[in-house]
Formats: sequence, structure tokens, C-alpha cells
Amino acid sequence: MKPLDPRLLRAARAVRTHVAVTAACGVALTGLILTQAWLVAHVIGGATDGQGLDQLGPLVAAVAGVAIGRAVLAYGAEAAALRSAARAKSQLRRRIVAHVTDRPGRGSATAGEVATLTTRGLDALDDYLARYLPQLVLAALVPIAVLVVVASADWISAVVIAVTLPLIPLFMALVGMHTQARTRKQWTLLQRLGGHFLDVVEGLPTLALFRRAKAEAALVRRVTDDHRDATMGTLKIAFLSAFVLELLATLAVALVAVEVGFRLLYGHMDLTTALLVLILAPEAYLPLREVGARFHASMEGIAAAESAFAILEAPRAAVPGTAPTTRRGTVDLQIDDVTYTHAGRDTPVLDGLSLAVAPGRSVLLTGASGAGKSTLLSLLLRFAEPQAGTIRADGVRLRELDADAWRARVAWVPQHPHLFDGTVADNIALGAPDAGSEEIAAAVAAAGLTDVVAALPDGLDTRVGERGARLSAGQRQRVALARAFLRDPDLVLLDEPTAHLDPDNAALVRAATARLLLGRTGIIAAHDTGWGEITDSTVVLAGGRVSPPTGGNGTPPALVSGIHGHSHECHSQGVVS
Repeated sequence: MKPLDPRLLRAARAVRTHVAVTAACGVALTGLILTQAWLVAHVIGGATDGQGLDQLGPLVAAVAGVAIGRAVLAYGAEAAALRSAARAKSQLRRRIVAHVTDRPGRGSATAGEVATLTTRGLDALDDYLARYLPQLVLAALVPIAVLVVVASADWISAVVIAVTLPLIPLFMALVGMHTQARTRKQWTLLQRLGGHFLDVVEGLPTLALFRRAKAEAALVRRVTDDHRDATMGTLKIAFLSAFVLELLATLAVALVAVEVGFRLLYGHMDLTTALLVLILAPEAYLPLREVGARFHASMEGIAAAESAFAILEAPRAAVPGTAPTTRRGTVDLQIDDVTYTHAGRDTPVLDGLSLAVAPGRSVLLTGASGAGKSTLLSLLLRFAEPQAGTIRADGVRLRELDADAWRARVAWVPQHPHLFDGTVADNIALGAPDAGSEEIAAAVAAAGLTDVVAALPDGLDTRVGERGARLSAGQRQRVALARAFLRDPDLVLLDEPTAHLDPDNAALVRAATARLLLGRTGIIAAHDTGWGEITDSTVVLAGGRVSPPTGGNGTPPALVSGIHGHSHECHSQGVVS
């Protein structure tokens, strides 16, 4: 495994800065280590030779200054490293989120695994960037510098150090090859645990309904046990490898001390040189021992980085367009021979779909479950791109338009709109963050929420709870419609807006939607036949294509087209005008 993945340098600008600062600090720290050893050796050697405090005073002061300098430099380097790690994690998180939202593509990772990676997972880069990489720089600089200085003072000691020094990285490599597989397994189990737990929590009501909650709890328990066993196994190896490295370093320093001691005893070496060698010998092994100690902690960071790059390098949707688009009050939609197949499936959900919706007209899109209604809305929202065919808005291919500018013209009301744990006004203002209180009040009135807001204890300032738990399903749906009114869209898309609502609430939602659709292009995907009363036409999807449409009040297809002057393509392409 590479000690530094070059993709990190390319992906996170903070890592490049961090590596440069770490190298500079490593060079400075190496110089201070050598200086301190030389000063300490000469202070002790001078004291044994009978030199007084007036001669040794400056050297003692210099030793104290170097020691303080080492402490300050080490503290500053670690603080800078932690800041760099925080910036690098932030940059990676932003890139991953942008990757899976702007142009969806996450490889084989599930939504839960992506969530685990971007939260707990990337935190593992702290040890890797802030502690492992600086020690790696010191391990490359300090032993070589120590060998050069020791060789200039005593070549025999330098030979002993040079022979024993490679044993530590050799054993580190042997241990690392075994640890790598263990750490990968531990990280995989953590991702699986996080992803599965998220899926279980989201589907808990369904699991409880079908009495499968205990079975899923047992599965979570089993995955947790596997992760605990893998973690303990990795820690066991870490402790054993640390013992081996410490033993090797201790024996190597002991060899140097023994041969220096005998030569000092027989007068073949002066005390100052012996002290210099004995002080520097442990410093030659210390950075390698520290790298070994940090290695296991850094492995999780390396595994997290690899998982991040597996997502970032996964194939993504087509490059988004940059063509500008402006509000026009309505949209002319042309969907020509569109085909779309979901990942992992062989049968296309949309198979040569052709449909036209004239400006200012509304369509009820119906059909059996799985007919492709929601998929078509997803394509119109640019959450996905068709594999074949084209979608045009006002004559321009949708994929050529700037995605953000296009979505600014669209209001989307899903079956289960998400409400955040804020006030009613905050949740409505998501449709237009810059809107004022008067505009929000107008949207509330248009969505039929006035009576609901009046009954709330704090009116628009009432907190709705997580996912709007303090509101009923119908009230949550009307809050979503208020967002749409506030957005003042050109195109309105609704996906099963009255599913699971009682008849009274469904009627209120349909009445508010009728006001929203006035003068706007709209597509409503629903099974509820009541929508046919407020839409201009009904289009039935079957087999991924459009069946011959009928008018909202049962008007024959030819009459619908004849009324609006588009009779030639109605049967062949499903034109609604």
C-alpha cells in the first residue's frame, strides 16, 4: 500500500499544503535534534573535563532553547496538521456530496455506506494526515541525518546502526501486509453496519407492520459482533507489532551502547564522541518506531480514502449543460422516443416514450405501479438522464440547460415531502429563501393553509418537528404546495400527492393544486382518478410507452387535439395540448 495516495493530493488542496508544511517542519525538527545532541554531549563532556559554569553556561542555555524550540515546533506542526486534516475532510465531503447529487453515481456503495463515509468514516483521516504523515517525513529524514553525523564522529557505530536500522521497516512491512487485510475487513464491516442500520431505521414502520423488526435487530446484532471481533483482532495485531518494533529498537540501541562502552573503557573513544553517538542512536530508531505505532491507526484513514475515491471515480451521469434558461411563466415540453433502464435491470421502465405538453396545459399521468411515472418526473427534474431519446424544454434539449437554472423554474411536490424541524414559515420559505413575510402569507392562503396556521399555537412560527411530525399528512402536503406557490414556477410536477390521504384532505390538496396549475404547465403522476377533473388531459403509461390519451372529462383523443389545434400527432406520439 502506498504511504501517500497521490489521489489525495489531487482531490484535496489542503493535503498538498499539508505535505509541504510537514516536510519543512520535518527538516527543521531534524536540525534541532542534531543540534540538541551535539550541545548535550559537549556540555557533559566539558563538565567531566573540569570546565566551569562560565564556559558551559551558554551551552546549557542553548540546550534549553533548543528543547523549547522542539516543543513549540512539534505543537505548531501538529496544530497545523489537524487544521489541514479538517480542511481536507471538508473538501472531500463536499466533492462526494456534489458527486452523488449533481451527477448521481456512487458505484457499488449504498446510500447508508455513503452516509457513514461522509460522517464517521472520513474522520479517520485525522490520524493519517495529522500524525502518520509527519512521522513518515521524520522517518525519511532523521535516520539518514543521524547516520551522516554518527559516521563523521565514529564509523563503527554508524555501521552497527546502518545494519540494524532496516530490520524495523522490514518487520513493519511483514506486519503491515497482514494488518492491511484485517483493517479492510474492519472498515467494510463498519460501512455495512452503518448502511444497514440506516436502512433499518428508515424502514422500521414497515418492518414493525410485518413483524420483521426482531429479525432485523438480530441481523444488526450479528453485524455488530462481526465488527467488534474484527476491531479486536486488529488491536491485537497492533499491540503485538508494537512489542516487536520496540524490542528490535531496544536491542539495536543496546548493541551500539555495548560496543561504544567497551571502546570508551579501553580509551579508544573520547567521552564527548561516545555521548554524541549514544544520544543520537535512539533518535535514529525513534521515528521508525513511531511510524509503526501510528501505522495501524492510519490504516483506517487509508481505507476511508480508498472508499471515497471509489465513489468519486464511479461513472457518473452525462456532464450537465451550461445553457442559460429564464422564467417564461410556462414551459413547452417535448419528450421524443425516450428510453430509460434502471441500474441492475434488463427491462427498460421507459421504452420509446413520446409525449408533448403544450405551454400552460396540465396532464394527469396514470398507469399501473412501475409503469414509469415517477421515472419520467425524475428525468424532467434532471435527477437522471435518458439513455436514448431527447427531452426538450421550449425547444432546447434539457441536458444542455444549466441544471440549477432549470430547476429554479420547476416546483416538485413528491408523495412524501420532507419537512425539517423548523417553523412552518421556514419550511415554506425553502421554495424561495429570499421571500418576505407577505409573500409567505400569500403562499399560505393560496395553498389553503390559513385555517391550519390559525389553529397552531404560534402560527407560522410553530415548529413542525422532525419530518413534520406535528402536522397531519394532508397538512404536510399543503405545506409542500405552499412552497410551490412561493416558488412561482413555470413547470409543476406532482408525484402521487394524495396517496394515503383521506377523501377530505385529498379534496383540499386537489383544490389547492388546481389554483397552482392555472396558467402553468403541469404534470401530475397519480392513480387517483379525481385528478382528471382539474387537468386538461389524461395520459396512460403502459409498457414504458403512452397509450392513446383522453380528455379530463372523458373527451375522445381526436376532440382533445382538435380543440387545441394539434390533431396530427395525438395518437402516434401522445400529444397533449
